[in-house]
Amino acid sequence: MAEQPVKHWSRVEYLSETVKNPNIHIRGTHSYYSDTWTGSFEESVVRYLYGDEISLASWEPQWENDQLYIGDYVCIAAEAIILMGGNHTHRMDWFSLYPFPEWLPESYVGKGDTVIGDGAWIGMRAMIMPGVTIGEGAIIASGAIVTKDVAPYTVVAGNPAVVKRTRFPQAVIDTLLSLKIYQWDEKKFNVLKPWLGQNDIDALVAALKQYDVRRQ
Repeated sequence: MAEQPVKHWSRVEYLSETVKNPNIHIRGTHSYYSDTWTGSFEESVVRYLYGDEISLASWEPQWENDQLYIGDYVCIAAEAIILMGGNHTHRMDWFSLYPFPEWLPESYVGKGDTVIGDGAWIGMRAMIMPGVTIGEGAIIASGAIVTKDVAPYTVVAGNPAVVKRTRFPQAVIDTLLSLKIYQWDEKKFNVLKPWLGQNDIDALVAALKQYDVRRQ
């Protein structure tokens, strides 16, 4: 039996290499979970999502299953939770919240898919509630409980999470989104990476134009 590597904060779990649940969709190969103090991403982070070995063996869902979509270059800190809506059988509009087996399909209220955009950062012990979309480059502060969609390049914190600020002026955010950075191929991304590690939007745009000219 192979010896398991010792966990350490300098080591991370790359989701494209480990995720097996067919309801979790990982784009690209760079997104990671810092699993230092917990089990794997599927064991510890994603909650109530049908498709793991236990749920497959235990029961068959009676409704369409929600999906989890994670973009590329996403950073998920230790002990974060992504709460899916697969077990949401507590009807607030019924007198009893209890999920009576006789009416289980009727008691289910779907929350929709959960989406974490490219380049987002999920802080330690943050919780993402079901059906939420996290925009590209957004930051979820440690301990935040996200109940609503988060716009691209926006920082949210608190319980419930509220907008604290945007990372850049709106004009810069609009330009970043128009560049579709996370859809570049690996070679293009690596060539332009030096300009991604700074905050000069004009320099990034100029470097991109120069790159595209050379490729023509």
